[in-house]
Amino acid sequence: MLKNTLAAAISHTLLIPVLAFAHGSASTSGNVGEAREIQFPDTANHMTLVVDLHTHSVFSDGHVWPRIRVGEAIRDGLDAMAVTEHLEYQPHIEDIPHPDRNRSYQETMMSVPEGEDLLIIAGSEITRRPPHGHMNAVFIEDANELFSVPGNAADWDTASFGAAARNWPAENAVDAANEQGAFVFWNHSWSDFDNAKTVITDFHRQATLDGKLHGIEIANGSTYSPESFQIALDHGLTPVGVSDVHNLIDWDHEPHNGGHRPVNLVFTEERTVEAIRESLIEGRTVVWFRNLLLGQLEHMEPLLNASLQLIGTRYLGEDSGVLEIELTNVSDATFELENLSDYTLVQSHDIIEVPPHSSETYLLRTDGRPNRGDLQFRVLNALIAPDANPEMQFTFDVTSNF
Repeated sequence: MLKNTLAAAISHTLLIPVLAFAHGSASTSGNVGEAREIQFPDTANHMTLVVDLHTHSVFSDGHVWPRIRVGEAIRDGLDAMAVTEHLEYQPHIEDIPHPDRNRSYQETMMSVPEGEDLLIIAGSEITRRPPHGHMNAVFIEDANELFSVPGNAADWDTASFGAAARNWPAENAVDAANEQGAFVFWNHSWSDFDNAKTVITDFHRQATLDGKLHGIEIANGSTYSPESFQIALDHGLTPVGVSDVHNLIDWDHEPHNGGHRPVNLVFTEERTVEAIRESLIEGRTVVWFRNLLLGQLEHMEPLLNASLQLIGTRYLGEDSGVLEIELTNVSDATFELENLSDYTLVQSHDIIEVPPHSSETYLLRTDGRPNRGDLQFRVLNALIAPDANPEMQFTFDVTSNF
């Protein structure tokens, strides 16, 4: 069990209709069931969905066709992914002109193979220089309403388009996104401060107070920002973790070597786009970054309790005071646990590791051979604030020397 709390609320959602055909569906041949799939258990009251809310393709500054993004997502075991092309930054506009900014979403939707239930979330990246910075708007209806340039967008070249598009006030783009029921979050905020410590700006503070900014990235690609995590906690913003992938996932995160893209574990009532949006607005999520779980305690607690369980205890002999405990881990995390109980770990100094998808036994030296007691651990690979780890308590009951 864990201690303490936090939360927020809202709902709604719509998707852009699919109007075009993609160049075939993404192939998963030979890849289904790979060890690279991200796996975490459902909690006692919610489904646990694996979601990446920030990806790019050649329809902005990414380097692959949307079909590749779909194949990667399926191989990684994602339940949902968002397509979030830059609206204002279009380096391939002369090679891939697309006056309809919904084309990337449409191509991605049409690339999902028949029989696969990968959910595709429509989105866009609003791209400005500081103090506004970059923001993603996901669960949108029409990307074309989120940017504006004089005349016909198809007539602009790469060099002049960005400057013209950025002249449209960022506030207008955020307003347009919110009118469509979007979930809007601040991207890689630390890059607005030359990778120094993030501080909330007047713009982001006001947008949060107005209910128009709902989240903030605390992990993006290879970076985790404790300052952004604290901003999320202080201002009631949903913590977000994303790949922001531009190259191949295999290049950037090396799943073949045990790596994984940063994602949100979203706790939902059902497996739908609408349910994901509602959960994100309410902040029901934990970020999975490398081996770190990051999120509010009230959402971390059910995930930890579902992931790690005490499944057996016994004494090593009739007169032995050494208690053998067995812990099972049904998640992708390697749990690092610091012993806080009154019992001494026999084989290590206060810290044990429970590998992913495994059951492991550990020995504790007790005083007086109690048949019942509590084991207390601090979870070192989980954070409920930048400088705070959650704690777990297991109650053991030795009924026999099995």
